[in-house]
Amino acid sequence: MGRTIAILGAGKIGESLVSGLVSSGWREPSEIVATARREERLAELVKRYGVRTTRDNRAAVQDADVVVIAVKPQDIEVLLGELSGALSPGQTVITIAAAIPTELIERHLGEVRVVRAMPNAPASVHEGMAGVAAGRHAREEDLERAEEVLAHLGRSVRVAESSMDAVTAVSGSGPAYFALLAESMIEAGILLGISREIATDLVVQTMFGTAKLLRDEKMHPVELREMVTSPGGTTIAAIRELELAGVRGAFLNAIQAAMTRSKELAEGG
Repeated sequence: MGRTIAILGAGKIGESLVSGLVSSGWREPSEIVATARREERLAELVKRYGVRTTRDNRAAVQDADVVVIAVKPQDIEVLLGELSGALSPGQTVITIAAAIPTELIERHLGEVRVVRAMPNAPASVHEGMAGVAAGRHAREEDLERAEEVLAHLGRSVRVAESSMDAVTAVSGSGPAYFALLAESMIEAGILLGISREIATDLVVQTMFGTAKLLRDEKMHPVELREMVTSPGGTTIAAIRELELAGVRGAFLNAIQAAMTRSKELAEGG
């Protein structure tokens, strides 16, 4: 077995991983093989990154030490059928197919060492967040290898697989919540007489800077909110309206609904 990493299904997240691996130098382009259904898609990947490509998923995994399953959930059964008997015990399989439990993959492929990951959309700019969970046969070295791979998409945290639906609800769907908030704030700026362009710049940079404060300075959200909120000022007036509108409860209910739906999808619902 060589040092090849096989990325099966080079869609948006799959290509983000290819980009991150190549730009970081962790793997040479010749050590990466990506698969896709269409020849024109494969040609794009070769042109952009110089990696090896094939439409044959079974051939792609032959010399790989890491196999990343990045196909859409509706394509997983076909892919697993193609891979039946093709994987060896020493290979690490990382699945980033949404809502697909490790048990399903193990049922089709046997005692493979599967690590499940749930990255989110910012992975495409290498600022993603992923939950990582070990399958039944995965070892510590497999988790470490998965974390090393995912580091090229952003950051990751280990969780029990039973928590993956919650991870999906919080961070997998999370970018949509932020986008909805940004959209609302931009519209508010327009209502107050600011141009859309300026309102967008104000909101996006404010969200980015706030996230940096929370992450890099390790500030608690309450601490940051209180830092901005002066007695009798503008911020407390706005927060009062948000609390009266039940925004906090709406977020709790929304994320709960997302987790419930994730469980339904995992069960084939």
